[in-house]
Amino acid sequence: MIAALQILSALAIIIIIILFVFQPKRKGGTEVPENYQDILLDYVSFYTRLNGEERKRFDEKFEKFLAAVKITGANAEIEDLDRVLIGAAAVIPTFYIPDWEYINLREVLVYPGSFNTDFEQEGSERMVSGLIGSGGLEGVMILSKWELRQGFIDGNNSRNVAIHEFVHLIDKMDGTIDGVPELLLERKYIAQWQQLLVTTMEQIRRGESDINPYGATSTVECFPVLTEYFFEQPETFATRHPELNQMMQRIFMRK
Repeated sequence: MIAALQILSALAIIIIIILFVFQPKRKGGTEVPENYQDILLDYVSFYTRLNGEERKRFDEKFEKFLAAVKITGANAEIEDLDRVLIGAAAVIPTFYIPDWEYINLREVLVYPGSFNTDFEQEGSERMVSGLIGSGGLEGVMILSKWELRQGFIDGNNSRNVAIHEFVHLIDKMDGTIDGVPELLLERKYIAQWQQLLVTTMEQIRRGESDINPYGATSTVECFPVLTEYFFEQPETFATRHPELNQMMQRIFMRK
Protein backbone atom coordinates (compact mmCIF):
# COMPACT_ATOMS: atom_id res chain seq x y z
CA MET A 1 0.00 0.00 0.00
CA ILE A 2 2.78 2.37 0.97
CA ALA A 3 4.70 1.50 -2.19
CA ALA A 4 1.63 2.21 -4.31
CA LEU A 5 1.19 5.62 -2.67
CA GLN A 6 4.85 6.41 -3.27
CA ILE A 7 4.46 5.52 -6.94
CA LEU A 8 1.35 7.70 -7.25
CA SER A 9 3.12 10.58 -5.53
CA ALA A 10 6.08 10.24 -7.87
CA LEU A 11 3.77 10.20 -10.89
CA ALA A 12 1.96 13.30 -9.61
CA ILE A 13 5.26 15.15 -9.22
CA ILE A 14 6.31 14.14 -12.74
CA ILE A 15 2.99 15.36 -14.16
CA ILE A 16 3.32 18.70 -12.35
CA ILE A 17 6.86 19.14 -13.69
CA ILE A 18 5.74 18.34 -17.24
CA LEU A 19 2.85 20.78 -17.04
CA PHE A 20 5.13 23.50 -15.66
CA VAL A 21 7.82 23.02 -18.29
CA PHE A 22 5.56 22.68 -21.30
CA GLN A 23 2.72 25.05 -20.45
CA PRO A 24 2.41 28.09 -22.74
CA LYS A 25 4.48 30.98 -21.52
CA ARG A 26 2.43 33.86 -20.18
CA LYS A 27 3.18 37.21 -21.70
CA GLY A 28 3.48 40.12 -19.33
CA GLY A 29 3.28 42.65 -22.11
CA THR A 30 0.93 43.63 -24.91
CA GLU A 31 0.32 41.97 -28.25
CA VAL A 32 1.84 43.95 -31.12
CA PRO A 33 -0.85 44.88 -33.69
CA GLU A 34 -0.09 43.42 -37.12
CA ASN A 35 -0.76 46.70 -38.92
CA TYR A 36 1.05 48.94 -36.45
CA GLN A 37 3.33 50.48 -39.10
CA ASP A 38 0.32 51.68 -41.10
CA ILE A 39 -1.15 53.25 -37.96
CA LEU A 40 2.16 54.94 -37.17
CA LEU A 41 2.28 56.43 -40.66
CA ASP A 42 -1.31 57.65 -40.37
CA TYR A 43 -1.11 59.21 -36.90
CA VAL A 44 2.48 59.76 -35.73
CA SER A 45 4.26 62.65 -37.43
CA PHE A 46 7.55 61.83 -35.69
CA TYR A 47 7.54 58.42 -37.42
CA THR A 48 6.78 59.88 -40.85
CA ARG A 49 9.84 62.14 -40.59
CA LEU A 50 12.20 59.19 -40.12
CA ASN A 51 14.13 57.55 -42.96
CA GLY A 52 14.03 53.82 -43.67
CA GLU A 53 16.80 52.78 -41.28
CA GLU A 54 15.43 54.99 -38.54
CA ARG A 55 11.98 53.48 -38.91
CA LYS A 56 13.46 50.00 -38.47
CA ARG A 57 15.07 51.17 -35.24
CA PHE A 58 11.80 52.76 -34.13
CA ASP A 59 9.96 49.49 -34.87
CA GLU A 60 12.43 47.52 -32.76
CA LYS A 61 12.05 49.86 -29.80
CA PHE A 62 8.26 49.90 -30.25
CA GLU A 63 7.95 46.10 -30.26
CA LYS A 64 10.30 45.79 -27.29
CA PHE A 65 8.22 48.25 -25.28
CA LEU A 66 4.91 46.51 -25.97
CA ALA A 67 6.45 43.13 -25.12
CA ALA A 68 7.40 44.44 -21.69
CA VAL A 69 4.44 46.64 -20.66
CA LYS A 70 0.83 45.62 -20.19
CA ILE A 71 -1.91 47.93 -21.49
CA THR A 72 -5.28 47.54 -19.76
CA GLY A 73 -8.61 49.26 -20.18
CA ALA A 74 -10.46 50.52 -17.10
CA ASN A 75 -14.05 50.88 -18.37
CA ALA A 76 -12.47 51.53 -21.76
CA GLU A 77 -12.06 49.26 -24.75
CA ILE A 78 -8.41 49.01 -25.82
CA GLU A 79 -8.11 49.04 -29.59
CA ASP A 80 -5.06 48.64 -31.80
CA LEU A 81 -4.92 52.41 -32.28
CA ASP A 82 -4.56 52.91 -28.53
CA ARG A 83 -1.81 50.30 -28.23
CA VAL A 84 0.11 51.86 -31.10
CA LEU A 85 -0.20 55.42 -29.83
CA ILE A 86 0.95 54.45 -26.33
CA GLY A 87 3.91 52.56 -27.78
CA ALA A 88 4.78 55.50 -30.00
CA ALA A 89 4.62 57.94 -27.08
CA ALA A 90 7.02 55.73 -25.16
CA VAL A 91 9.53 55.53 -28.00
CA ILE A 92 9.52 59.14 -29.23
CA PRO A 93 11.38 60.78 -26.31
CA THR A 94 13.80 57.84 -25.98
CA PHE A 95 14.39 57.18 -29.68
CA TYR A 96 17.92 58.58 -29.72
CA ILE A 97 18.88 57.06 -26.35
CA PRO A 98 20.59 53.67 -26.83
CA ASP A 99 19.23 50.65 -24.93
CA TRP A 100 16.61 52.63 -23.03
CA GLU A 101 14.08 50.65 -20.97
CA TYR A 102 11.27 51.92 -18.78
CA ILE A 103 12.22 49.79 -15.81
CA ASN A 104 9.85 51.89 -13.66
CA LEU A 105 6.75 50.96 -15.68
CA ARG A 106 4.86 47.66 -15.80
CA GLU A 107 1.34 48.66 -16.85
CA VAL A 108 -0.61 51.46 -18.54
CA LEU A 109 -4.24 51.81 -17.46
CA VAL A 110 -6.50 53.52 -19.96
CA TYR A 111 -9.62 55.37 -18.75
CA PRO A 112 -12.28 56.49 -21.26
CA GLY A 113 -11.94 60.16 -20.28
CA SER A 114 -10.54 62.46 -17.64
CA PHE A 115 -10.52 61.54 -13.96
CA ASN A 116 -9.83 63.15 -10.59
CA THR A 117 -6.90 62.77 -8.20
CA ASP A 118 -8.71 59.89 -6.48
CA PHE A 119 -8.83 58.09 -9.86
CA GLU A 120 -12.63 58.46 -10.02
CA GLN A 121 -14.13 58.56 -13.50
CA GLU A 122 -17.36 60.29 -12.48
CA GLY A 123 -18.08 63.65 -10.88
CA SER A 124 -17.53 67.31 -11.69
CA GLU A 125 -13.84 67.67 -10.74
CA ARG A 126 -12.32 65.36 -13.33
CA MET A 127 -9.38 67.48 -14.48
CA VAL A 128 -6.65 64.82 -14.81
CA SER A 129 -5.89 63.27 -18.21
CA GLY A 130 -2.63 61.53 -17.35
CA LEU A 131 -0.79 60.41 -14.25
CA ILE A 132 2.08 58.21 -13.14
CA GLY A 133 1.26 56.25 -10.02
CA SER A 134 3.05 56.01 -6.69
CA GLY A 135 2.64 53.90 -3.58
CA GLY A 136 0.26 51.07 -4.41
CA LEU A 137 0.23 52.22 -8.02
CA GLU A 138 4.01 52.37 -8.38
CA GLY A 139 4.96 51.24 -11.88
CA VAL A 140 1.54 52.16 -13.30
CA MET A 141 0.62 54.98 -15.69
CA ILE A 142 -2.97 56.14 -16.17
CA LEU A 143 -4.08 57.83 -19.39
CA SER A 144 -7.34 59.20 -20.72
CA LYS A 145 -8.18 57.41 -23.96
CA TRP A 146 -9.74 60.54 -25.41
CA GLU A 147 -6.73 62.72 -24.57
CA LEU A 148 -4.30 60.04 -25.76
CA ARG A 149 -5.88 60.09 -29.21
CA GLN A 150 -6.25 63.87 -29.36
CA GLY A 151 -2.53 64.26 -28.79
CA PHE A 152 -1.83 62.51 -32.09
CA ILE A 153 -4.91 63.32 -34.16
CA ASP A 154 -4.52 67.10 -33.87
CA GLY A 155 -1.41 67.69 -35.99
CA ASN A 156 -1.36 71.42 -35.25
CA ASN A 157 -1.24 70.96 -31.50
CA SER A 158 1.92 71.10 -29.40
CA ARG A 159 0.32 69.02 -26.65
CA ASN A 160 0.52 65.26 -26.16
CA VAL A 161 -0.52 63.82 -22.80
CA ALA A 162 1.09 60.42 -23.37
CA ILE A 163 4.51 61.89 -24.24
CA HIS A 164 4.10 64.16 -21.20
CA GLU A 165 3.64 61.23 -18.82
CA PHE A 166 6.50 59.21 -20.31
CA VAL A 167 8.78 62.20 -19.76
CA HIS A 168 7.78 62.18 -16.09
CA LEU A 169 8.97 58.56 -15.99
CA ILE A 170 12.25 59.55 -17.63
CA ASP A 171 12.68 62.34 -15.08
CA LYS A 172 11.93 59.89 -12.27
CA MET A 173 14.68 57.49 -13.31
CA ASP A 174 17.35 59.43 -11.37
CA GLY A 175 15.36 59.07 -8.16
CA THR A 176 13.50 62.39 -8.10
CA ILE A 177 10.88 64.09 -10.29
CA ASP A 178 12.19 67.63 -10.41
CA GLY A 179 12.35 68.61 -14.09
CA VAL A 180 16.06 67.80 -14.32
CA PRO A 181 16.83 64.52 -16.17
CA GLU A 182 20.21 63.92 -14.62
CA LEU A 183 20.65 60.57 -16.39
CA LEU A 184 20.46 62.30 -19.79
CA LEU A 185 21.94 65.75 -19.25
CA GLU A 186 25.64 66.28 -18.67
CA ARG A 187 26.37 67.72 -15.25
CA LYS A 188 27.98 70.85 -16.69
CA TYR A 189 24.65 71.86 -18.26
CA ILE A 190 22.38 71.25 -15.25
CA ALA A 191 22.59 74.75 -13.75
CA GLN A 192 21.92 76.30 -17.17
CA TRP A 193 18.90 74.02 -17.67
CA GLN A 194 17.48 74.87 -14.25
CA GLN A 195 17.78 78.58 -14.99
CA LEU A 196 16.13 78.09 -18.39
CA LEU A 197 13.17 76.40 -16.72
CA VAL A 198 12.77 79.28 -14.27
CA THR A 199 13.04 81.88 -17.04
CA THR A 200 10.55 80.00 -19.21
CA MET A 201 8.01 79.77 -16.40
CA GLU A 202 8.31 83.50 -15.74
CA GLN A 203 7.72 84.27 -19.43
CA ILE A 204 4.63 82.05 -19.47
CA ARG A 205 3.22 83.75 -16.39
CA ARG A 206 3.72 87.17 -17.96
CA GLY A 207 1.92 86.04 -21.10
CA GLU A 208 5.05 86.40 -23.20
CA SER A 209 5.23 82.83 -24.48
CA ASP A 210 3.29 80.46 -26.72
CA ILE A 211 4.17 77.54 -24.45
CA ASN A 212 1.27 75.74 -22.75
CA PRO A 213 0.47 77.70 -19.54
CA TYR A 214 0.51 74.43 -17.59
CA GLY A 215 4.28 74.59 -17.95
CA ALA A 216 4.34 77.47 -15.47
CA THR A 217 3.00 75.23 -12.71
CA SER A 218 6.45 74.02 -11.63
CA THR A 219 9.76 72.80 -13.03
CA VAL A 220 8.31 69.28 -12.67
CA GLU A 221 5.62 70.11 -15.24
CA CYS A 222 7.62 72.57 -17.32
CA PHE A 223 10.05 69.88 -18.52
CA PRO A 224 7.42 67.52 -20.01
CA VAL A 225 5.40 70.44 -21.43
CA LEU A 226 8.50 71.63 -23.30
CA THR A 227 9.17 68.09 -24.48
CA GLU A 228 5.67 67.77 -25.93
CA TYR A 229 6.24 70.96 -27.92
CA PHE A 230 9.78 69.93 -28.96
CA PHE A 231 8.65 66.63 -30.50
CA GLU A 232 5.19 67.61 -31.75
CA GLN A 233 6.14 70.90 -33.45
CA PRO A 234 9.94 70.69 -33.88
CA GLU A 235 10.34 73.41 -36.52
CA THR A 236 8.18 75.95 -34.69
CA PHE A 237 9.87 75.16 -31.38
CA ALA A 238 13.35 75.59 -32.87
CA THR A 239 12.40 78.93 -34.44
CA ARG A 240 10.66 80.45 -31.42
CA HIS A 241 12.78 78.93 -28.65
CA PRO A 242 16.34 78.42 -29.97
CA GLU A 243 18.05 78.25 -26.57
CA LEU A 244 15.54 75.76 -25.22
CA ASN A 245 15.75 73.80 -28.46
CA GLN A 246 19.52 73.49 -28.16
CA MET A 247 19.22 72.17 -24.62
CA MET A 248 16.46 69.73 -25.56
CA GLN A 249 18.67 68.37 -28.31
CA ARG A 250 21.38 67.77 -25.73
CA ILE A 251 18.91 65.92 -23.50
CA PHE A 252 17.07 63.77 -26.02
CA MET A 253 19.20 63.67 -29.16
CA ARG A 254 22.62 63.50 -27.51
CA LYS A 255 23.88 66.55 -29.42
